[in-house]
Amino acid sequence: MSLFRTELRRLVKRRFTRYMTLLGLLVLAAVVVGVFFTNQKIDAGQLAKAERQADQQYQEQIRWSEQERVNCEQAKTAGTPNDGGRYPDDCSMITPPSRDQIQAEWFLPSTFNFRKTFDETLVPFAAILALVGFVVGASFVGAEWSTGGMMNLLLWRPKRLTVLLTKLAALLTGILAVTLPAAVLWFAGFWAVASFRGSTEKMTSGASQSFALTGVRGVALVLVLTTIGFALASLGRHTAMALGGVVALMVVGQFGLGILLSMASVKFAEAWLLPTYALAWMTKKVTLQDWNACNATYSGECKPDTMDITWQQSSVLFSIGLVVILGAALWTMRRRDIS
Repeated sequence: MSLFRTELRRLVKRRFTRYMTLLGLLVLAAVVVGVFFTNQKIDAGQLAKAERQADQQYQEQIRWSEQERVNCEQAKTAGTPNDGGRYPDDCSMITPPSRDQIQAEWFLPSTFNFRKTFDETLVPFAAILALVGFVVGASFVGAEWSTGGMMNLLLWRPKRLTVLLTKLAALLTGILAVTLPAAVLWFAGFWAVASFRGSTEKMTSGASQSFALTGVRGVALVLVLTTIGFALASLGRHTAMALGGVVALMVVGQFGLGILLSMASVKFAEAWLLPTYALAWMTKKVTLQDWNACNATYSGECKPDTMDITWQQSSVLFSIGLVVILGAALWTMRRRDIS
């Protein structure tokens, strides 16, 4: 019997795999349902109502500005022109905003615009399935070590690296078999949300290609984290090694490091945190800002220093991490005693 088919069958038959996968899919379904019920389709009546509310807001701003101008003049007459810094030296500077600055969109209910918003939904999609893949991958090989199944298997197939890599191939095949249909259903679900609770207008082939590329990056992230969970559990020969390692990394290495960098006023502290690179991988670029620096413009505006984290930089980081962790797992599998 083929070792690959045997491992794939073992993966599918495991109750933990089924329950964890089902839980992940239920969470994804809950997200789609939640977005459906929290959005509305905008009609002409709602647009007209929003315009009226914007006009009312504009009139209120005019009345407020006129009253504040009168109060400013009274304060100047009373000999307290600034009133503790409340008013400017020239009361004529107190003016209402222009009508076009008060937008009717502010008064519209939430609506789902597929072209503008769907790209953002791929981030939680990849994050949820990556978590499922990490836990399932760690459990799949960790249970084999803790129950003695790995030792029994190596009696049948004594080639250690072949056994471990075949297990990994079966795991990635199973995760991919779940992720790809889930991605199709995710797209269809949000298309339905946009059709009934939003808009699908202005969709072009370019936008569809952009969504597809983001989806491919999401699938790659799921497979990478699944492999890392598998490799960590193989290194520690227990599921807890992977789960404990990631908890320690996130709590101590990320939250603790973030607090430390913030207290030390390190410039672009987010550049040292792994979630920043995961987000950059999915969104193609994350721009960090340092508000402690001020770059004055000709108009007197203060702009912060910026730093871009790109998906290319993220790919290098994830590739190195994957090679190191998986390489260590393969090396220990070959060198350590199986007992």
